[in-house]
Amino acid sequence: MRSPGERAILRALAAALVAAAAAAWWTADEWWPQAGPWTEQAWKRITRPGADTLPPTMKRPAQAQPAQPGASEPARPPSRKCLKDGRTTYTDQPCPRGSQELPVEGAVTTLPH
Repeated sequence: MRSPGERAILRALAAALVAAAAAAWWTADEWWPQAGPWTEQAWKRITRPGADTLPPTMKRPAQAQPAQPGASEPARPPSRKCLKDGRTTYTDQPCPRGSQELPVEGAVTTLPH
């Protein structure tokens, strides 16, 4: 059981918290454009931590270079997205005449010929 003084302090804290939340909601149009990107970045860092968020004792030594394709495996040409007559075609060759080349978005899966 809390004393009457403790209960009064807890009620005042609860009322202050409710008032602060109401004021933040009421004025969100003013501060959210500045705080929004920061909160999204913080949320991504919390939910998907990367190597830069590890403590120094747990970091792996940096590797010199990522593995390069070997001499037996030729470098693949970039993928292209071609649009002609409302039909979309993906290829690693130049787009056919009369078609429009569009940027390729997302991941591309290539299959052997």
